[in-house]
Amino acid sequence: MKTIFDGEREAKIQYFSGDYKIITPGRYVTCAVTGQKIDLVNLRYWCAVRQEAYLNSEIATRRHYEAGDRQS
Repeated sequence: MKTIFDGEREAKIQYFSGDYKIITPGRYVTCAVTGQKIDLVNLRYWCAVRQEAYLNSEIATRRHYEAGDRQS
């Protein structure tokens, strides 16, 4: 049986605050800062405003400050 995680294809995701929607099925997304693959089962950090995924909390926080975000 195939699932949305089958294959080595990159997923297309629409990010929302606290949730996301899979637009095109795939196994991973790419970290906007490092370029590393993030398996969807491990996707925890993203920005709905910039529509970007991040590998971990440190990278997400760094990107938040580098982008000049002032909202908490």
